[in-house]
Amino acid sequence: MRSEKFAEFLGVFVDVAHENSFSGAARRRGRTPSSIGRQIDALEDHLDTPLFLRSTRHLTLTDAGEALLVRAKGILDSIEDVQQELASMKGEVTGVLRVACYPTFGKRYVLPVMAQLTRLHPELRLHLDLTERLADPVTERLDLVIRIGDMADSSLIASRIALQKRVLCASPDYIAAAGTPQSLADVASHRLIDKLHGADLLGWSAVLGHAANAQDSDVTVFGCDDFEAMREAAVQGVGVAYLPDWVVGQDVQAGRLTVLLPECQSATGIYALRALRQPPARVTVFLDALRAFIGQPPIWSIDDFNK
Repeated sequence: MRSEKFAEFLGVFVDVAHENSFSGAARRRGRTPSSIGRQIDALEDHLDTPLFLRSTRHLTLTDAGEALLVRAKGILDSIEDVQQELASMKGEVTGVLRVACYPTFGKRYVLPVMAQLTRLHPELRLHLDLTERLADPVTERLDLVIRIGDMADSSLIASRIALQKRVLCASPDYIAAAGTPQSLADVASHRLIDKLHGADLLGWSAVLGHAANAQDSDVTVFGCDDFEAMREAAVQGVGVAYLPDWVVGQDVQAGRLTVLLPECQSATGIYALRALRQPPARVTVFLDALRAFIGQPPIWSIDDFNK
């Protein structure tokens, strides 16, 4: 086997292992199953060891195949990294941009920017992981992770995208029926919208001095596990919400929600975290486009709507 073909054969091997069949790998690569089988045979001959146990219905990795699969992924990732790094030196926006962020933030602000980039840079591919977990750029090979709040990990490089404010708000109909809270003590007597699962991301403990949750008998709570649903519950008059301005800002601007107790707002940064000190061109282009889309002040700003 010629050395320049080895990486190609490793890629075929990884595809076969993922698909558990020659035909699946062939569909992925636009090839025939027989040509994929010949490449696997050639790789096994070159390594002088079987990589798959073959039957009429199944392919199973041998111990050697399992070991190679782990190494092959690292080798192929390293080759891709080198290719993309060299392309970045020439200013080319290529490769795969991998971003992880909160689902609501991603759908509202990241996805429109990615769609714009696909039109401007046809060679760019995009992966968007919508998750509330704290994704790790290093172990998960992500270009960027968008996080909100204090950045404790000094090994990562943080670029601030915008400022977030968390605000108390409710619909005009709810306020008309339940009254406007005049102090933090009043808030505890209202129906509160809180996150059903996960950490106290919405900060009710900072407002009330204790967490608000569905098991708290002292506070009547509407609980759910999605920012967008919580926003909609507030708009529909279910209760008082304490949500980020990037979630409710446009509703405040349109009059669907009213800001309560502006002095209770808390601010923190929205950051893009990366592992590489010198990011590839695709990362720089994305961050520039995201900042432009969000604007300064942000498109969700409620500063002119505080009551």
